[in-house]
Amino acid sequence: MGSPMQQTDFFDLDELYTEEEILARDEIRRWCKERFEPIVEDAYRKGEFPLDVALELGELGAFGANIQGYGCAGLSNTAYGLMMQELEFCDSGLRSFVSVQGALCMYPIYAYGSDEQKDEWLPKMATGEIIGCFGLTEPDHGSNPGGMITRAEDKGDHYLLNGAKMWITNGGLAHLAIVWAKLDDEVCGFVVPTDAEGFSAPEQRRKWSLRCSVTSELVLQDVKIPKDNLLPKARGLKTALGCLTQARYGIAFGAIGAARCCFETARDYALSRIQFDKPIASFQLIQTKLANMLTEITKAQLICYRLGRLKDEGKINFGHVSMAKRNNVGRALEIAREARDMLGANGITDEYPIGRHMCNLETVNTYEGTYDIHGLILGQCITGIPAYA
Repeated sequence: MGSPMQQTDFFDLDELYTEEEILARDEIRRWCKERFEPIVEDAYRKGEFPLDVALELGELGAFGANIQGYGCAGLSNTAYGLMMQELEFCDSGLRSFVSVQGALCMYPIYAYGSDEQKDEWLPKMATGEIIGCFGLTEPDHGSNPGGMITRAEDKGDHYLLNGAKMWITNGGLAHLAIVWAKLDDEVCGFVVPTDAEGFSAPEQRRKWSLRCSVTSELVLQDVKIPKDNLLPKARGLKTALGCLTQARYGIAFGAIGAARCCFETARDYALSRIQFDKPIASFQLIQTKLANMLTEITKAQLICYRLGRLKDEGKINFGHVSMAKRNNVGRALEIAREARDMLGANGITDEYPIGRHMCNLETVNTYEGTYDIHGLILGQCITGIPAYA
């Protein structure tokens, strides 16, 4: 009788990662185990994000980990992805908090901002002293962000912003918002301090998914911001979508963490749960389920290994990221549902993390481009014909 597998790395991918990448991953894994895992269930029940961990995450180099300079860790994109995987192994809300800060707030300032904007905002965002949010999606414009109605008016010595954004992660916690608005019919990005007069961020309650995450609406009513707060290179919808590509990259890695947690929990449960005088892990149905789960996790790991290397080499494109996000999140959700079923009635209690991951992944499967929308993006890559235009 063979020994049960302990680590979910069936193809020994650790042999392909650098020492720096493994160290970065393992440090996040350690912190999650010691610091966040003991409090996550209580935070989920309360529907709160424990903001006091922000400075700790900053010390770990989790914010903008793949950004060079400005106090950021300057790690490889692969290392950053592995860090996201460990954060989501713990909870999708935790990974979302870090993803939004780095990929959706720090990245647009880094990629599209002026030197002055980078110097002003990025160092304090890297430490977690300043938290950001990203305002693109609107109440009536989700999958079609180009239809946005939020407007910026040039008033000579300032801009005046009016509009609303919806489903904004970190909205109620943020010190600044990257808000996308149409200026003379061109989509532009603006840095908007959340203490500006006319800005409010009412929290969206009654969620049964991603509860360990603050989700808000952003309301802008004659919000006056200085001319210097326009991101000079953030011109056109393509720049906003470029930020989404950065976020989707981290999501593709993160979903593997949620899937691994569900798989490992189900495997350990099956080995210890005795029915008909033997562990349920000895039954063919259970072994086949575990085999299917492991296969999908391994395929997702291989996709992300290649995705990370392509990004590190500057060869990545949005189609690569769409395939990875779509596949990995979709399969992680299926794994969570199957694992929940394997635990029977125990699977619906928060004594085990599977139900929480299962609910969270419903959101992850929807945000940053739904499963079906990414199918259409891939369809365009395959045929050259945009089905959504």
